[in-house]
Amino acid sequence: MTAMPAGLRVLAVDDVPLALEELCRLLEEAPEVAEVVAAGDPISALRSIQADRFDAVFLDISMPGLDGIELASLLAKLSEPPVIVFVTAHEGHAVTAYGIGAIDYLLKPVRADRLSTALAKVVRMAAAGGPPTAPSPLPDALAALPVETAGRTRYVRRDDVQFVEANGDYVRLHTPAGTHMVRMPISRLEEYWAGHGFTRVHRGYLVALSAIRELRSDTVGGLLAHTDLGDVPVSRRHSRELRERLLQAARRGELGPTGAG
Repeated sequence: MTAMPAGLRVLAVDDVPLALEELCRLLEEAPEVAEVVAAGDPISALRSIQADRFDAVFLDISMPGLDGIELASLLAKLSEPPVIVFVTAHEGHAVTAYGIGAIDYLLKPVRADRLSTALAKVVRMAAAGGPPTAPSPLPDALAALPVETAGRTRYVRRDDVQFVEANGDYVRLHTPAGTHMVRMPISRLEEYWAGHGFTRVHRGYLVALSAIRELRSDTVGGLLAHTDLGDVPVSRRHSRELRERLLQAARRGELGPTGAG
């Protein structure tokens, strides 16, 4: 698509492929839009925003791990945040959405006339604020995970998690205060936390390097990473990488009090 001189660069975010495809199609057909970039999950959206500039982000709310409200809250902290428009199947988040600075709230299925109204608002906002500059570094995306318990939401700090165990579509976070279930694939959490001292040691486990006290052999010759909260199995394919990462962490002084043997 040929970029218009005053055309908008838009990021569309939705974890449902068909919904994302339809949103992108509608945006690409809009005369105000010069370019559309698609992101199928929040981590991809964060990477796109770190790498490039966008005039607006059209954002689904119900996504696993980091939902649209949380992602928008992060973007609002940027020095030059993109304009936020929420796209969702539910009306219940409207007050929260406007409360964090979204300029519009589109219900699925999105109608072309409502999209046009939203884009007109984006154009006015972009004209008033001038073209966005390169974004500043994003705040830490998942330093804490929301956990739903008996209708209440509490947050579990990443720094309190010693290891993570896969449990179907959920992960179980093991902390000194207890275990907590979060709906998120372990592969997704690995992406979020890989740069924060966590490493995959088994198809079903992530472990914080700082939590490992020593490496042990089990009764059949396998390897275990011992933490204060229990032993974590280490698969053969991950054992060498784990040893190398522990050595690097020890050199940087990032291991726990006793380190790993």
